[in-house]
Amino acid sequence: MTDIPRRAVSRTAKLAALPLGFAGRTVLGMGKRVTGLASEVVSAEIQQRTAEQLFSVLGQLKGGAMKFGQALSIFEAALPEEMAAPYRQALTKLQEAAPPLPVGSVHRVLAEQLGSDWRSHFVEFDDTPAAAASIGQVHRAVWHGPAIGASGRRGRRAARPVAVKVQYPGAGDALLADLKQLSRLGAMFRVVQPGLDIKPLLAELRERITEELDYGLEAESQRAFAAAYADDPDIFVPEVLAAAPRVLVTGWVEGTPLAEIIASGSTEQRDRAGELMATLHLSAPMRAHLLHADPHPGNFRLLRDGRLGVLDFGAVARLPEGTPEPIGRLARLALDRDADAVVEGLRAEGFIRPTEPIDAQAVLDFLLPLMDPLQADEFQFTRAWLRREAARLANPKSPAHQLGRQLNLPPSYLLIHRVTLGSIGVLCQLEARAPYRAILERWLPGFAPVG
Repeated sequence: MTDIPRRAVSRTAKLAALPLGFAGRTVLGMGKRVTGLASEVVSAEIQQRTAEQLFSVLGQLKGGAMKFGQALSIFEAALPEEMAAPYRQALTKLQEAAPPLPVGSVHRVLAEQLGSDWRSHFVEFDDTPAAAASIGQVHRAVWHGPAIGASGRRGRRAARPVAVKVQYPGAGDALLADLKQLSRLGAMFRVVQPGLDIKPLLAELRERITEELDYGLEAESQRAFAAAYADDPDIFVPEVLAAAPRVLVTGWVEGTPLAEIIASGSTEQRDRAGELMATLHLSAPMRAHLLHADPHPGNFRLLRDGRLGVLDFGAVARLPEGTPEPIGRLARLALDRDADAVVEGLRAEGFIRPTEPIDAQAVLDFLLPLMDPLQADEFQFTRAWLRREAARLANPKSPAHQLGRQLNLPPSYLLIHRVTLGSIGVLCQLEARAPYRAILERWLPGFAPVG
């Protein structure tokens, strides 16, 4: 195999085999229950085998399949512990690694994108990828030359360590094929997260395919972030040195991956990473007028000097006016227990349909537990807290679930909503404690108390 698997028949066959394999394991479980084996043992065995097959296939296929798996991985913290264990190892692997593209294919793309003399830009180039993701892989190299393709401005010639992101040949075709097929597998993905509605997620991924495939556009976003956070004491964004549609060269970021901190980091590392993740998420729309929209742990490093290194700007939300003011204003009204004003504001923004009768106090009761992180000077995000909230919202018999069915998510808030949920998932994986309310008061329009 020289390129990303992209023949529709081949990719569809692999993806279609997933629910069949799951069905077979379910039948196996039923047979073992007949023999008297404890149901929880059967269930755990089925979940483990399903996880291994699911994320193995998603990782092998790269493209939209792997991207979707990475999107799912940030919700791992919401799973009950007895279910999370068999998935956690597979999810972590998927966040940081995938089968590499052959060396010949890498060199071919570099020659096509940077010219036949592409090697002249590098003092060294490591053919073994340092990381691999959904639509491209990253190689470590030493760049020797000025920045090129940076809006006409050429930088100082100097040798420096760089990350060279190379897009898989056929990535576009693979993304389209995967998303079409994955939309048919909703029932199987509920094994990973019961109640998860994958349709909005898939629709959003589909809309962003074109943007994420264009590394030139990603370079523009990264330059905007780098300018907004230049010399920042907390956030580090590497500079862009060269950009082409399928190759991106940026400064190398040396640090501890968040996935490693999640697995074995100290309390100090966890708390620091969580505080900086929240700061980035909330400040970027106001400073860069962009929102980093891919919050899985593989895109962040904790640097030795305590800053958060931020990678991968292919998925961003453009917010020219910054974070919508109603988000902060309605959060503050909820904390002030003004139920009628909250309902009025939600209705004005389209979260409640114009003619939908609704109990204002029930809406407040629905929202306040979700706002626990803002009701104290400090809050520790935990897996237990997220599981409790997920169970409260997903239980068909709970008042919260019933009320949730009356609420709507306006399209203009879909990406902000998903990124917020994803960021919270990472904070819960980190089990991070920080003064989150103060971060919101600084960066979220409309949230700071008046007077």
